[in-house]
Amino acid sequence: MKNKFMKRAIELSKESINSGGGPFGSVIVQNDKIISEGINRVTVNNDPTAHGEIVAIRNACKELNTFNLSNCSLYSSCEPCPMCMSAIYWSRIGKVFYANTRDDAKKIEFDDSFIYSEISKKNKDRSILMEQILRDEALEAFEIWKNKTDKTKY
Repeated sequence: MKNKFMKRAIELSKESINSGGGPFGSVIVQNDKIISEGINRVTVNNDPTAHGEIVAIRNACKELNTFNLSNCSLYSSCEPCPMCMSAIYWSRIGKVFYANTRDDAKKIEFDDSFIYSEISKKNKDRSILMEQILRDEALEAFEIWKNKTDKTKY
């Protein structure tokens, strides 16, 4: 079954190219059934977050009416980038299968090396300025959340 799902993700990566997107496709599987698919829509939608994995996660959450995909697996035509890996962790997907590696992607000018190196740096050392302001005011919202008795934890 794994090969079947990965073949679909690879088909989607080719469909993405043919429809103006980047060469990335993903499927999310639950109980040996594809519940969502995603193709890269970054340039088509002018949305830098519209990677195949993110699109598939959004579709799966909508389909299942939940933000918790812990009983799902994701199949991606390529090793997920740092943003997609974060979304995978946030959605609690239990298992990820991928075909191409980040080094394969780098060879066709999809290079995330810079992002990987930036993440490990301290805020003051990153190439994008990160400046903390109005922390006391922002902490008020955290205090409200902390004391809320009917919140949905995630």
